[in-house]
Amino acid sequence: MAPSAPRIFLDGYNLALGQGTGVATYARNLSFGLGALGYEVGVLYGTRAAPSINPLLREIAFFDERVGEPPRWLVLLRRLRRMMRAPWGELAAPVPITGQVIATTFRDRLPHFDEIWNTQDLFQQAHAHFRVFGRELRVTIPERPRLMHWTYPLPLRIPGARNIYTLHDLVPLRLPYTTLDNKRRYFRLNRRLGRRAAHIVTVSEASKRDIVSLLGVPEERVTNTYQAVDIPRKFTDVPMETVAAEIRGSFGLEAGGYWLFFGAIEPKKNVGRMIQAFLASGVEGPLVIVGKKAWKSEEELRLMFDDHIRYLVQEGMTLRTRHKIILLDYAPFRLLVNLIRGARAVLFPSLYEGFGLPALESMLLGTPVITSNTASMPEVVGDAALTVDPYDISALVGAIQAVDGDAGLRGRLAEAGPRRAALFSPDRYAERLGALYARLGVPPAGAG
Repeated sequence: MAPSAPRIFLDGYNLALGQGTGVATYARNLSFGLGALGYEVGVLYGTRAAPSINPLLREIAFFDERVGEPPRWLVLLRRLRRMMRAPWGELAAPVPITGQVIATTFRDRLPHFDEIWNTQDLFQQAHAHFRVFGRELRVTIPERPRLMHWTYPLPLRIPGARNIYTLHDLVPLRLPYTTLDNKRRYFRLNRRLGRRAAHIVTVSEASKRDIVSLLGVPEERVTNTYQAVDIPRKFTDVPMETVAAEIRGSFGLEAGGYWLFFGAIEPKKNVGRMIQAFLASGVEGPLVIVGKKAWKSEEELRLMFDDHIRYLVQEGMTLRTRHKIILLDYAPFRLLVNLIRGARAVLFPSLYEGFGLPALESMLLGTPVITSNTASMPEVVGDAALTVDPYDISALVGAIQAVDGDAGLRGRLAEAGPRRAALFSPDRYAERLGALYARLGVPPAGAG
């Protein structure tokens, strides 16, 4: 009889988010990479769903995004019970995915999995536990996995398993003014994980250098696996004529006649300087900004509301400024892919990135990219994108004008982008993962 596949768990910390983030994409791609290597993949969630002895109710609750607050007396009773058992930690419960709940809506958001487990409000409880006790919260899973890969620096661990943690970047320590994190607590947690983890994983050589220098983690205990970039063919194979028609019908935009930024609107993303440079460049066509307004977004967007350029028109979910800037709060993934494919170029002048997935996704789709020459971006994009100092508005202006006025440059970038993105394909990513886990004593099924 063939030996059973090694059992590896991931956390669902970001996978439960309603809209995609870079870390959610990382976790999902990691799960598919593990599945391709032959591992048995478990995912540990921490949703608000209350525990139940009925398996069907556990499945129903897992897919119910509108879980309401339980009665106050029940909340207090559960908190008291969890406080009393704090020394022993939390117990995860299996969530049977039987197909009795029609979950087609969630198909594109779910990771690859062989089993799903859940502990109610696990991640909130873990952070509260760390604030009070200054150590990780223990989570018990029956027949514990060989290895637990936490995809984010979470104050959690599974006793008896090898616990490894992905630290994507140390932006709260390198650019403290761009985040709302409690910097002291963030530093204590990440330094503690760096010392106690079986291994630290990261996504670029730039992030690895930060982890070694700022947290004091020995270099041999940190592995850079990069990330995988992958967009399903059902989106990439849509004929360009259809893409152009959908963009025109949705926003009145012409393919090749607009510029694009997508990502959270926050200080780290450098949206304010990008808007200033775009307006100063004098290029034709609007700048389309797709992203949620986050911390200090009003400062990043204030040029949109300057009296000299303000002419706001609300058209459904679209906010336009004199038809020079279009602000979209959200775009479904298919529409976002179409917007990327139809853009004259994607602007991604972030101040600091652990990896910079939006730039690589754009390159994969053959769209020219202008990005930063800081942190991880040069090692990720190579010479397949234009890189500039993100603090230098004149440099941004020059890059935008260069791409706009040089069809040959746009053609070269469009051709080089997919070749560069191929270095981060799912297959190559799986190879890097397999090598990492083999070094940690959990080789892929059939290896060796």
